Amino acid sequence: MYAVEVYASVRQFVFVQGRSQREAARVFGLSRETIGKICRFSLPPGYTRTKPVEKPKLGPLLPVVDAILEDDRTAPVKQRHTAKRIFDRLRDEHGYSGGYTVVKDYVRLSRVRGRETFVPLAHPPGHAQVDFGEAVGVIGGVEQKIHFLCMDLPQSDACFVKAFPRETTEAFLDGHVSAFDFFGGIPQSILYDNTSIAVAKILGDGKRERTRAFSELVSHYLFSDRFGRPGKGNDKGKVEGLVKYARRNFMTPKPQAASYDALNAHLLDRCRARQGERAGCHAQTIGERMVADVAALRPLPPVPLEPCEKRSARVSSTALVRYRGNDYSVPTRYGFQDVVVKGFVDEVVILSGAEEIARHVRSYGSGDFVADPLHYLALIETKPNALDQAAALQNWALPDVFAHLRQLLEGRMGRKGKREYIQVLRLLEAMSMEVVAHAVTQAIHMGAISFDAVKQIALARIERRPARLDLTSYPHLPKLDVKVTQAADYAALVPQVSKEMAA
Repeated sequence: MYAVEVYASVRQFVFVQGRSQREAARVFGLSRETIGKICRFSLPPGYTRTKPVEKPKLGPLLPVVDAILEDDRTAPVKQRHTAKRIFDRLRDEHGYSGGYTVVKDYVRLSRVRGRETFVPLAHPPGHAQVDFGEAVGVIGGVEQKIHFLCMDLPQSDACFVKAFPRETTEAFLDGHVSAFDFFGGIPQSILYDNTSIAVAKILGDGKRERTRAFSELVSHYLFSDRFGRPGKGNDKGKVEGLVKYARRNFMTPKPQAASYDALNAHLLDRCRARQGERAGCHAQTIGERMVADVAALRPLPPVPLEPCEKRSARVSSTALVRYRGNDYSVPTRYGFQDVVVKGFVDEVVILSGAEEIARHVRSYGSGDFVADPLHYLALIETKPNALDQAAALQNWALPDVFAHLRQLLEGRMGRKGKREYIQVLRLLEAMSMEVVAHAVTQAIHMGAISFDAVKQIALARIERRPARLDLTSYPHLPKLDVKVTQAADYAALVPQVSKEMAA
């Protein structure tokens, strides 16, 4: 192959000076075929092979190499073959006697040809993408895995991020409700991967069977749902990029917060601050471009969706309902009945028909016993011997004055005193701990040691009136002996009055 300068000189000699190609061949010492090629091309055309290079040793084994590379497409990334490993297998398993370089070059070219290329996409205003990400943080002093939902508006790159203890149905719903409130409207469409929270089944014709919870979300907010190809996260590249951005910028170093509420308040501040930044090659800030997105959003409904998972359950003989591996108590009168459990991100609510019968703080452990002591007091009143062994009452943080009252009641009334103490505890079913604790304290101070006295003092405090106690009903009160006043009783006051007048 000749240099570009030779091409320029020969073509100048022939086309500008008007010399013949025969003379050019003689002057430049080149063959007439070469002169003819230079006259046809202004630049060296390069060498063009008419057939592929033969590989006499590797050629028969190319189908083996192709099969290995095809299997690697579905293998874990860290367990895919290197070119060296393929070379070793060809040598050990197939008797390959050729060199390593030819194998390495073939593997490199095959992988380049197999890489997927993409079509640049346009993102009109008012559309969104959603995905979950994972990170590690310290919440309430405990290091744990954090699952965070990201919603991205691709046209403006505006983002919303919210963290949860688990990637669950209720977290998925809560994240959407919060994101819609943050943006002030509902996207016209949202693109998802094929998460099992939203997709119950992918049908043969490419259609998807939605889960009930996701169908309720779509029905309430009336956006169009779209899904990427199974296993192709790049179909929603904008939100995939947001997940990586949030992990590296919002959660690096590991976030530390007293609670998830505190962490999410911090994440909201970071999302708002990002609106003042510029993304990509855009001259406008994210907030300035977000104006078009907000204008294209649909208005919010009057009432937001209740972001919870609903499950049917049955109350056990011990007045417990199981939800996601944990037991939650209900009042004992609902034993053996069918109920509905609403699982929120931070609460579990249990309904009997339309009536709410229990509300507990959500537990994300396994095999936890979450009980309200008040649910068992009515049954314990009929079985007072269970008072000290009832599991629901073991860690009940009652003020010390309650233990003092029980000691006085049982010391004065025996077994009946235990029953009256249980009745005092049952006042907490209708009154606050503060009111009942105050009534117990006053009753002990007055020496009126009984359930009736505590109840009357508590009612008087609620109604803001003096307590009216019939002291004849309390035999343990000290008796008062009121005497008739005599004239001589006033004589004791005369010396004191004289001293005061003299002074």
